[in-house]
Amino acid sequence: MNALTLADARSIIAAAEARAEEIGQPMNIAVVDAGGNLISHVRMDGAWLGSIDISINKAFTSRAFDIQTKDLGDNSQPGNQFYGIHASNHGRIMIFAGGVPLSRDGQVVGAIGVSGGSGEQDQTVAEAGAGAL
Repeated sequence: MNALTLADARSIIAAAEARAEEIGQPMNIAVVDAGGNLISHVRMDGAWLGSIDISINKAFTSRAFDIQTKDLGDNSQPGNQFYGIHASNHGRIMIFAGGVPLSRDGQVVGAIGVSGGSGEQDQTVAEAGAGAL
């Protein structure tokens, strides 16, 4: 079975939280399933309220296009092939770092989205979470 479980999501979030604590930046961390539906979300103490929605939408974006959001962002700048993509899907598309697809046995089974710090901080925390799967 390749579907992500709540136990998987909790393990992914725990690894991401550990990295966020290590770098001293409270984060919002979201995990979605293969359909882009939220499985679990954590708002660490002190993390920005505005980043709740962003973290969930980063996870959705990463799964919707099976791409890291930082890479989508690189390709969505003026003059590039995905310019304007952030306006699609009722504005849910996030084009900055912190969304990473989650794969098992070579198949994308969901994604993690992290928000609350700089793009680099969000990305390193998301990668730590993804590494737990």
